Amino acid sequence: MIPRHLSPYILKYAKEYPIVALVGPRQSGKTTLIKALFPTHTYISLENLDIRQHASEDPRGFLNDCGRYLILDEAQRVPELFPYLQELVDQRQDPAQYILTGSSQFLLLENITQSLAGRIVTFKLFPLTYTELWGYPSDPFELIYRLPHTDRSPVSQQSLYQLIWQGCYPRIHDKHIDSYKWYENYVLTYVERDVRNLLKVKNLRLFSLFLKMVAAQSGQLMNYANIGNAIGISIPTVKEWISILETSGLIYILPPYFENFSKRLVKTPKIYFVDTGLLCHLLSIRSEEQLKVHPLLGSIFETFMISECFKRFYNAGEIPPLYFWRDQTGNEVDLLIHSGLSGFPLEFKLAQSYHTDFRKGIQRWLALSTNPAESGLVVYCGDHSINTQTPVPAVPWYLL
Repeated sequence: MIPRHLSPYILKYAKEYPIVALVGPRQSGKTTLIKALFPTHTYISLENLDIRQHASEDPRGFLNDCGRYLILDEAQRVPELFPYLQELVDQRQDPAQYILTGSSQFLLLENITQSLAGRIVTFKLFPLTYTELWGYPSDPFELIYRLPHTDRSPVSQQSLYQLIWQGCYPRIHDKHIDSYKWYENYVLTYVERDVRNLLKVKNLRLFSLFLKMVAAQSGQLMNYANIGNAIGISIPTVKEWISILETSGLIYILPPYFENFSKRLVKTPKIYFVDTGLLCHLLSIRSEEQLKVHPLLGSIFETFMISECFKRFYNAGEIPPLYFWRDQTGNEVDLLIHSGLSGFPLEFKLAQSYHTDFRKGIQRWLALSTNPAESGLVVYCGDHSINTQTPVPAVPWYLL
């Protein structure tokens, strides 16, 4: 198993709560991680039809038969269990009695809110980060306080393309399997089945077109009308489907930052896929060579870097304080990490050669009179750190 950065945070809070929940997209490694962290717990999969029927028809008897200290995998499939879990943990407040996992975050979190509030701590696990794959430690807040790492091994441009195209789902890297075929099956067996069941979508072709339209907008401002008009569905339907994709852990909505800096700012959010392997599959990119010449390569690289930052915050048990900034004159910052009263802007560039124009958006944001920030960072695909003594240095992406 590839070690996950979320592990110490789960173990820390498992000592304080009687129930721990781990949610996230299918195949992100939830079951593997939970089994490793709680080896003495009894594992029960509620995907099993016989077990699920027993738990659903007689939840009290099921829990009594199984005893305490359980891992209940895909717990959202038996919502009847949740009131009885509440009753049991109220009787005895031992920590980490029940570990719940679920790939349908919407249903699991809905049941948690209704029955287990105050008794449960919830974490989200997404596909691997670059730092997990290479075995590096990671603190998502470290960028705000100091320059990125200088002790990491260089990564070739070809290896970057390979990582972007393969994506970061654990099974691909753990088993060294063909990623394109894996994503093909992933979409068929998980994305379309689970998400379509939630949305009660009957037209498979329509939903497939919707997924591809959303993929084409990764890294762009959200445009509900364009998606709806292209496939013939209403804007409220587009918004509902987008919301389910986000809740399922497949996409991330990056909000704009506009606090008091200007009344003429873009306030439309951006959309990003959490995993670039899935994104490349939906864009019909069948190889690394096709990726290199794809017209959306710049947006795909930006998606990769935004996703990396997004996942690192969740791996620290934190809600990502991430935004972008753009005004209507074209000045833009790709990513703004905003912690409390301070902000740290980052710009992502696919180019392997540095140009001073890369800093313009960050410099414009730093020059705002009410902005307390003093520094930012350009992340590009070159091999050397540049202007390290200035407020806006540039570093290779693998040092982030």
